[in-house]
Amino acid sequence: MGPKRASLLTSELGVETVGDLLRVYPFRYIDRTSITPIRNVRSDLAYVQIQATVVSSTLLGPGGSNHMAGGGPIELRAAKRLSVIVDDGTGQMEMVFFKGIKWNYERLKPGSAFLFFGKPSDFNGRLNMVHPEIDNPVIGGPDAKGTLTGVYPSTEKLKNAGITGKVMCKLQATALSACLPEVKETLPDYVLKENSLVPLTYALRNIHFPTDSYALQKSVRRLKFEELFFLQLSLLKQKYIQSRGSIGLPIVKVGAAFNACFNALPYELTGAQKRVIREIHGDMKSGHQMNRLLQGDVGSGKTMVAVLSALLAVDNGYQACIMAPTEVLAQQHYVNISKYLAPTGVRCALLTGSSTQKERREIHAGLEDGSIGIIVGTHALIEDNVQFHALGLAVIDEQHRFGVDQRAKLWSKGPDNIPPHVLVMTATPIPRTLAMTLYGDLDVSVIDELPPGRKPVKTAMISDAKKPAVYKFMREQIAKGRQVFVVYPLIFESEKMDLNNLEMGYEEILKRFPDPDYKVAIVHGQQTSEVKNFNMSAFVAGRANILVSTTVIEVGVDVPNASVMVIESAQRFGLSQLHQLRGRVGRGADESYCVLVHDFKTSAEAKKRLELMCSTNDGFEIAEEDMKMRGPGDLEGTQQSGLPIKLSIASLAKDGLMLNEARAYADKVLSADPKLELPVNKLLADGLREGKYDIKDYSKIS
Repeated sequence: MGPKRASLLTSELGVETVGDLLRVYPFRYIDRTSITPIRNVRSDLAYVQIQATVVSSTLLGPGGSNHMAGGGPIELRAAKRLSVIVDDGTGQMEMVFFKGIKWNYERLKPGSAFLFFGKPSDFNGRLNMVHPEIDNPVIGGPDAKGTLTGVYPSTEKLKNAGITGKVMCKLQATALSACLPEVKETLPDYVLKENSLVPLTYALRNIHFPTDSYALQKSVRRLKFEELFFLQLSLLKQKYIQSRGSIGLPIVKVGAAFNACFNALPYELTGAQKRVIREIHGDMKSGHQMNRLLQGDVGSGKTMVAVLSALLAVDNGYQACIMAPTEVLAQQHYVNISKYLAPTGVRCALLTGSSTQKERREIHAGLEDGSIGIIVGTHALIEDNVQFHALGLAVIDEQHRFGVDQRAKLWSKGPDNIPPHVLVMTATPIPRTLAMTLYGDLDVSVIDELPPGRKPVKTAMISDAKKPAVYKFMREQIAKGRQVFVVYPLIFESEKMDLNNLEMGYEEILKRFPDPDYKVAIVHGQQTSEVKNFNMSAFVAGRANILVSTTVIEVGVDVPNASVMVIESAQRFGLSQLHQLRGRVGRGADESYCVLVHDFKTSAEAKKRLELMCSTNDGFEIAEEDMKMRGPGDLEGTQQSGLPIKLSIASLAKDGLMLNEARAYADKVLSADPKLELPVNKLLADGLREGKYDIKDYSKIS
């Protein structure tokens, strides 16, 4: 392999060494011995493989024409689609390409034979395959061993450079024959034996070139278990060392401020809230530093738990800070928390980027002399000039919005260099398997019941054509004194087009809800903070009946009087995002509604997502489903960057049971040898030392 191809493998697949190459695993296998005659292919079949000869290939322009406006044939540059007719002697079929037109047009010459693999479909009465995988017919060679051939991850750049599936198979065969004798086992014998795992050399050989499906199964299990086991071993080892080694501030007594607040509550706490407060207090008085993640669905009462935990710190002579990701959210927390604190006499303050110099001076002084017991704020709290008298508890809301370095600064603000206890809160329900990975070194508490009086939001899906019925429903609700959110997705890559889309929707709403009978506010990312806050405040204060916005309202805005959430083009949102948006209504005592409006062209998979939203209000169930449908990396809204480490073969969405197994086993190993110092665990200590399983970004709260 020359330097050009080698550097492509590095940039496209992250392959720098032969070891890296061997860890690029096939994502599925084709039984190359099974070839379906075209006459037996039907559009309702799953994937099929045919071997056929190219009869003709035609370049088509927009609208399917094979001629330019001037009458000549379509030029390669102008082609929008390539249609290739193939024949295997039993019938003919069309292969269709919308991408890679030049490459496929030059490769698929009439008279040449290929293997085509893909999903057959029916278009205008003719069978076709869109973007099939194409290989040369198998004629012996290293990749013809066994009947199962691996299909490797690839990219357009790799294909264009001629690194096809066949070339990848050859590379893997060469790498295996050169290096397999050098491959060292990574797991101790006792781990292999107790978990019935095959050796690494066997697994690597059979994952690339399985002798049969049973060998493949055993190899996959071995490699997945190893990956998940090392990941959990790394997390739990940090947790063991931290919980045993870190000194925590002693927050033992339940005092006057806690009791005054608790006794003045206008409602009874839920069983889940009480349980979580007990867990938090248990951590705080243990003598070790608390690192706890609190998960609770939108509106489950996390703020109340944070306030009572903060008062535990205050009653023991410490201070608490509550950090929110945005100013709007910090202000909202401050208003709510001040109400709860009224009967306690504890002084609370708000520090954000827009606090004036005079306010800052007073707050800094109050924090240093200890007269401010609880401070609420944004990242302004971690600036170097903010010094505490004795910070005992740091509560971080919506934690994935804060970077590690930011949190580390908070961490150093405890008294006498003893770190404060840390409570992280999130309203994004995270499936257990993901929580165990992203926050594996934290203890997890879950508030899994809604406070009394909160009614589940009624959700319905409706097609674009029935929009007039939605407007009628909105008018009825506004007539009852309620308010309505109308949310538009960011559909286009360009902000300008997104803005047009939103503004067209806004014009339509203004037409249907004219002034002076109705007041409509609009909020989007292109506005200045002043305009945004002005419009938002108009809605929060009830001066506007309808708020038209993009997804900026997703986190934390509390408008108890808003009882209707209309989500336009709902099929374009992920489940977790829809669930977050729905959580903006149902905050008051009124019956609340969420209307999911979808386009007529919505795919079956998107409809399935929307139906799930209509059938359940349980954020955890929705998050589990979302992860199955979209993969774990996309849950935080950013493709794959949600995951702090890259898994090569295991999947958090599909391998939940194995993850539990691996975690329990890692726990067993560490309880016998917390620092992995015994000779029998040398391989494990070496494996962790490579640093591949260090989680750098999420859960290192401290």
